[in-house]
Amino acid sequence: MARPALRFLAIPLAFAALMGAPQALAQEAPAAGAPAESTYRLPPPELQAIVDAPQAPQMDLSPRRDLLAFIETPSLPGIDVVAQPELRLAGTRINPRTWSYSRFSFGTDLSIKPVDGGAERQVQGLPQPLALAAMEWSPDQRHIAFTHVDNRAGAVELWLVDVQALSARRLTSQPLNAVSTSGFSWMPDGERLLVLLRPAGHGPAPASDGVPTGPNIQETGPGGEVTQLRTYQDLLANEHDARVFEHYLRSQPALVSLDGSVTPLGAADLFLSVSPSPNGELLLSQRIERPFSYLVPYWSFPRRIEVRDSASGDVVHEVAALPLVEGLPVGRDAVATGVRRIDWRADAPATLVWAEAQDGGDPAVEAEVRDSLFAHAAPFEGEPVKLMDLGYRFRNATWGNGELALVDEFWWHDRQTRQWRIFPDEPGRAPELLFDRSSEDRYNDPGRPLLVTDAAGNARLMTTPDGNGLYLSGQGASPEGDRPFVDRFDLATRESTRLFHSRPPYLERPATLLDDAGTRLLLTRESPVEPTNVYVLDLAGDEREPAALTAFPHPTPQLRDVSKEQIRYKRADGVDLTATLYLPAGYDAERDGPLPTLMWAYPREFRSADAASQVTGSPHAFNRISYWGPLGFLARGYAVLDGPTMPIVGEGDAEPNDTYVEQLVASAQAAVDEVVRRGVADPDRIAIGGHSYGAFMTANLLAHSDLFRAGIARSGAYNRTLTPFGFQAEERNYWDAKETYLTMSPFHHADLVDEPILLIHGEDDNNSGTYPMQSERMFAAIKGLGGQARLVMLPRESHGYRARESILHMLYETDAWLEEHVKQAPATWPGNAR
Repeated sequence: MARPALRFLAIPLAFAALMGAPQALAQEAPAAGAPAESTYRLPPPELQAIVDAPQAPQMDLSPRRDLLAFIETPSLPGIDVVAQPELRLAGTRINPRTWSYSRFSFGTDLSIKPVDGGAERQVQGLPQPLALAAMEWSPDQRHIAFTHVDNRAGAVELWLVDVQALSARRLTSQPLNAVSTSGFSWMPDGERLLVLLRPAGHGPAPASDGVPTGPNIQETGPGGEVTQLRTYQDLLANEHDARVFEHYLRSQPALVSLDGSVTPLGAADLFLSVSPSPNGELLLSQRIERPFSYLVPYWSFPRRIEVRDSASGDVVHEVAALPLVEGLPVGRDAVATGVRRIDWRADAPATLVWAEAQDGGDPAVEAEVRDSLFAHAAPFEGEPVKLMDLGYRFRNATWGNGELALVDEFWWHDRQTRQWRIFPDEPGRAPELLFDRSSEDRYNDPGRPLLVTDAAGNARLMTTPDGNGLYLSGQGASPEGDRPFVDRFDLATRESTRLFHSRPPYLERPATLLDDAGTRLLLTRESPVEPTNVYVLDLAGDEREPAALTAFPHPTPQLRDVSKEQIRYKRADGVDLTATLYLPAGYDAERDGPLPTLMWAYPREFRSADAASQVTGSPHAFNRISYWGPLGFLARGYAVLDGPTMPIVGEGDAEPNDTYVEQLVASAQAAVDEVVRRGVADPDRIAIGGHSYGAFMTANLLAHSDLFRAGIARSGAYNRTLTPFGFQAEERNYWDAKETYLTMSPFHHADLVDEPILLIHGEDDNNSGTYPMQSERMFAAIKGLGGQARLVMLPRESHGYRARESILHMLYETDAWLEEHVKQAPATWPGNAR
């Protein structure tokens, strides 16, 4: 059962931006005798300063909503850390030294502050240096449990904080297994923790002498059904891989008391998860079994779902034995048959709830009922009770009490979503429809329900004191940009009363209400020049100015005065587009003339032109300048057009991607025309860039237009025949839409790429579809056809780059490319000459 997500309050971070104090810088020049291209290089100092800017901590709100835990975030790890041993097995990555999921950034300090004011106090007795991987408040709020990853000792350690004493101690000497989970969760009584231990006496991992014992064989049967089989990374390749994966996944469930005593529960096995029932008497466990697969990740392997006694670990009920799933029917709405998305009902002592497809999991099958939602209460006698039938796919259920739960369903192909009220203790009572809308329609999004932590530590719906209403919080998208809100929603009348609305010139984001009466709100506030901080607002009084809880400083004060404007413009077909235009501090278009410009974008698919035209983002958001996006290049004298919308629209029976290239070029043309019209961009010195699908976009724009002087494409996929069973929002396979796949693939049009393109890719990219080979083959094609390209492969990096040396080198390469091919480029070039 999910723990309350509402409790986690994170200051918004740039992608992968867990940064803090600087580490030693990479060398400016290569070592003696080393080729110039073989060492990490540094960007100019103004870009280095952005990499080394301080980062605000992350925060976790206590169950009673009166304490905040602050977790200091670390600096970027060095390449020596990122290069540590890592196993890539069955779709996951494992640190074999610590028996944990492979990760490189951890919390480095922990402190606690009262929400009502008072000093922030450091927790004493923490391990040094601290490497906090996961933390969780106890349901009674007396303790915080956390894991410390000691790479030197090769262990994931379980630690306990006494909240009153602000002191920490290691709870047990036995290391945890954190390969598939965090390794621990609180039992509802707050006196014990449910853990997955590294099995005692398990011995070393299976060794291989490297000598094959025979071929690796796969076979399909004749007359099989057409299924979608996505392209996954890090799959098992042979039997040795399978045995090593088993070795590290195997864990021993146990209960750990607050005095450190350990009670094993049953035998060690290949557990994916173990979670306690709300009354603490039972455990829901999921474990995988043979046969494994070389085609799909571990979450598609055969799975056995069981209920166990929490005192002994003995199995008392088998819920399901799910088979291996090697592919699904065609379409994003396809699901596996059988028990799906099973969990405990949060408001009942021990009741399981799950969904099952009623159409064979195949969206092509005509069916009024797609999914059914079932419940089965302990002791699990008789047949499960059907809670409701759904016309779409079950998305999630949020529990309140026996008279109130919310069930969400969704149909991807049409982007339709519905929310129902059900009466869990009266399964025969008809569900009540609350909302029926397009998920793309941000302007009319009613918001999501606020949650509260119950006495067992589980997330429940926060209701009004009379029990007749909910509290909803949403982004508040509007033509003026996002204005987040909190509403009180009356379940009887279906009417909403606005309690809070973000007020310009700030962007204020609600975190949660601090009392069930809805009189006090915890929120974050920011403005373009003021970084995100935490506040408490009294909604009941006349004073509307919130009280500050934190005062985090501006991380990049040298760039405080850059200007920002959210701009609107039209595509040729009438679709409204949005972008955020940033200009260097002190720049004046009339006085200084047009600037070299960097555009950075990411295309998205829509089923409605109206939805595609809606404004995204807020003009009042903090100008968070990180190393990951394009904004750092403001410090280098560029104008930056960040996030120009590139909607790919397919209405009715039309598929968006059938006109992908035409719509993409039209969106880019509109963006270029607008910044040129404003006099801020030199039309002969505009670069386009993006990451992942944005890199795919970049290569396409260079192939199919002459709008840009150069491109920066990071970690992209360029040949869609290598992702033949769908990609991004494309549901059709290659054989059903060959022309679309080929037209969209810039690799097939590499002969048209006549502007310089910088290709950057992590050598160990684990993202589905963006194999490193994609950049290597694209580079080879451009090189072989006489085009201009540079390929930079970052060692030991994944889809998002992690090592400080890699980030600095990425910026060095990007800066050098822009300086040579955009800022300092000659006036004539193949694009404008054509």
